[in-house]
This record gives sequence, structure tokens and C-alpha cells, in this order.
Amino acid sequence: MATTYKGSCHCGAFQFEVTGDLTEVTECNCSICGKSGYLHWYVKPEQVRLLTQKRMLSTYMWRAMTGGHHFCPTCGVPVVRMTVQYGLPLSINARCLEGVDFTQVRIKHYDGKNLIP
Repeated sequence: MATTYKGSCHCGAFQFEVTGDLTEVTECNCSICGKSGYLHWYVKPEQVRLLTQKRMLSTYMWRAMTGGHHFCPTCGVPVVRMTVQYGLPLSINARCLEGVDFTQVRIKHYDGKNLIP
């Protein structure tokens, strides 16, 4: 059964909801994920509802112009990533969600340090 999770950056300037089954996230060890502690929860864009205006986020682009790392310009917390380069859906930083017990979520490991060009 799908659950609706509320999420935000650290300062609360950007807030959102995601509806889905949070059973698995991906921890990547690439340079940006490793430094930010990002836990990827892949969802479809229609599962996300913005509670604040999307212009509240800043974007860092790398590797290709088809995606981006979206973060709060006030507190710097990474919230969401988008890419079409690898055929992946939207990635929500699961660490930004309220009330998640990560001992109940499978954490899959991805070796981005060696597998991402």
C-alpha cells in the first residue's frame, strides 16, 4: 500500500510530498553522493507534489545538460535529482523525508565511483 511522505530541505524553504512504497533506496559512492550522503529513492514525477514553488531550488549540472542536482539555495541540502541520460526516473533524497525508519528500508549499494564515466 502506497504511503504519502512529507519531505523538505533542512531549513524548510522547499517542501514536497511523495506517494509510493518506500521499500528500497540506493546508496551511491560517487564523488557527489558520497560527500552529500544522498540516498536515492527512484519515483515517477507524478508521484511527487510540490508544496512550495520549484523556483526555490538551485541546480547544479554535471556530466550532461539533461539532468541536474537540485538543492536548497539557503541551507544547501540536496533534495532531488533528474536525469534522462541513464533512463532513470526522478530521484528523491530519502534522507529529506520525515519519519522514515531506515532499518526497515533495504539499502542497495551502487559503485558509482567506478561505474559512472
